[in-house]
Amino acid sequence: MSDGPVRQEKDSMGQMDVPADAYYGASTQRAVVNFPISNLRLDRPFIHALGLIKLAAARVNADLGLLEPRIEDAIVTAATEVADGKLDKHFVVDVFQTGSGTSTNMNANEVIANRASEIIGGERGPRTVHANDHVNLGQSSNDVIPTAIHISALIEIEERLIPALRRLQTALESKSKEFWDVVKTGRTHLQDATPIRLGQEFLGYAGQIERGIRRLRDAQEELSEVALGGTAVGTGVNTHPEFASRICALLSQELGVAIHETDNHFQAQSNLDAVLETSGSLRTVAVSLQKIANDIRWLGSGPRAGLGELSLPEVQPGSSIMPGKVNPVIAESLIQVSAQVIGCDAAVAQAAQGSYFELNLMMPVAAYNLLEAIELLASASQNFSERCVVGVTATQRGPEMVERGLMLTTGLVPAIGYDAAADIAKEAAKTGRTIREVAREKTDLSEDDLNRLLDAAKMTAPGLDAGPVSG
Repeated sequence: MSDGPVRQEKDSMGQMDVPADAYYGASTQRAVVNFPISNLRLDRPFIHALGLIKLAAARVNADLGLLEPRIEDAIVTAATEVADGKLDKHFVVDVFQTGSGTSTNMNANEVIANRASEIIGGERGPRTVHANDHVNLGQSSNDVIPTAIHISALIEIEERLIPALRRLQTALESKSKEFWDVVKTGRTHLQDATPIRLGQEFLGYAGQIERGIRRLRDAQEELSEVALGGTAVGTGVNTHPEFASRICALLSQELGVAIHETDNHFQAQSNLDAVLETSGSLRTVAVSLQKIANDIRWLGSGPRAGLGELSLPEVQPGSSIMPGKVNPVIAESLIQVSAQVIGCDAAVAQAAQGSYFELNLMMPVAAYNLLEAIELLASASQNFSERCVVGVTATQRGPEMVERGLMLTTGLVPAIGYDAAADIAKEAAKTGRTIREVAREKTDLSEDDLNRLLDAAKMTAPGLDAGPVSG
């Protein structure tokens, strides 16, 4: 409860003291009292989407003749302020609340209703504009909240995450071209393998990001189908048959993303399947980023006792005790973000299991974790691109070690067979000599043959002279 001045508001349960300067009302205040669980709140993207839904609902209800123009104009103005973030401090409900998100929906309804009442010359509290009868007209928390989850995630993926991943993909592709002539030893099972171009490794990283974006596009298709119009249990009771389709058309036009009413309301709000699929796509991107960040920091390990094939940008001192030490901190930051996103996905998976009969009852925690994952991936991907990848350079360590690579012997297989080539590799490993040196001694291959068969650059492309295609 507030320690300062209060006013009295009422809801269906009766009177409730509300902070005098709050735009929210009795239902929201009950949630504040009932859920003093954490400092976590549904953040800006979700409140933005909620404001847009309420704004569009007012316009459509007025067009349908269900809302008088004076009330419509006031709600549209107030909902715009909500969407724009001007009233964020009045969204006070904890994430860990009623599983349908009803408290957050009523928080929005009350804030918009009281602000709209002010706009038309009234005061906060007397319900000149009614939170339920006007702002929530044609809606239920059960279809509004899942719709807000879909729309907020759809927008954030489109406007923040995919652009950040595109920048990272471009940076990786640029490095692939820059490093194409750098031939080095490949590694499988953490052991030396046949030669590979450093540019080919970076091309692989870029390909992971490209396919991650493709998976997110598929997830956006799922998110574009929304539950709005189903009201309480999917039947659409107390809403106009054209209400949801008109809102979706309006939002699609204004946001530039496709949003459409589901053709099966009974599935749309009884589960979080589309949210779970989206979360899974985010998890896949996180795992891809973790692999890329780990490879780059390992390739940059050293500078003397590690692999040392890459030189990473030096952005800060790495140790409070070891002078001159510099660590791969940007990569480490991304790896930690990846772990957090995987945790968010686990929470979303648990939330998706909270679907019983006609409603999922863990929507707020699903919304919070889904949007946190998007935000973290967008920020960390951009940071990794700008503060690490664009500044990475290749050293001479990789090319210098190619001639000493034992798996160059793979190039000899087409000429002398697997067993003889294996004997050469074992002898080279035992004696510390190169494959070329041992092959001169143990085979009758000419120097021209050895140059052709042990051409490391040629072994980075398909062809029998470069070795078999399997391994």
